[in-house]
Order: sequence, then C-alpha cells, then structure tokens
Amino acid sequence: MAGFRGGMNGGMNNLVKQAQKIQEQMQAAEKELEELEVVGLSGGGEEGDETVVIYMNGKKVINGVEFGSKISQMIDLTDEEDVEMLEDLILAAINDGYKKADELYEQKMGKFGSASLPGFM
Repeated sequence: MAGFRGGMNGGMNNLVKQAQKIQEQMQAAEKELEELEVVGLSGGGEEGDETVVIYMNGKKVINGVEFGSKISQMIDLTDEEDVEMLEDLILAAINDGYKKADELYEQKMGKFGSASLPGFM
C-alpha cells in the first residue's frame, strides 16, 4: 500500500503506547488520591470546639476521628440521647468527607471516563 506508513503494526503499536500512557496517568492519579487528605465536618460547620472531624484520604479510607472539646464535655455516654446525637454527628462528618472525596475523585479520574481497556487495568 503506497503512502501507508508503518502498516497495521505501526498503528497498533501507537495504540498500545497510548493505552500504556493513559494507564500510567490513571495510576498516578490513584496514588495522588491516596495521599490527599479530606476533612469531613459536622456540628459547627468549621473545625472548632463543637465539631466532629473525620480525616480520610481521597479514596475514602478513614484515618482519624476528632471531637471538639465542647462535644467531649457535652456528651454523657450513659445517656442514650447523647450517644445517639454523637452517632449522628459522626455519620454526618463521614458523609461530608465522602462527598468531598467524591468531588476530588471526579477531578482526578473523571478525565479518563468510565471505559477501561481490556488487559490494561
């Protein structure tokens, strides 16, 4: 075939190289998500005395929980209503962190779309 450089093998090699490059970029973005810190908050809206803080990475792995000093003083663990309130605050902080982690994930991984190449992932 005149004018067709590289033939089928050249085109296939380029496709494989592009797929490998995309895979490397995706792996780098995944690593970055693991290293980023996301802070989920509840109770006061900002980190403070009345806040429950959840620390997680961009892949939603929870690394820590912190209670503001006023919450520690307000909660009576023998009072069922106080325990329920604390559970609700913790859950709200986790959900806030998950929402922020989802936004980070979309920023880092959304550009790759949902399709994956067989044999490369």
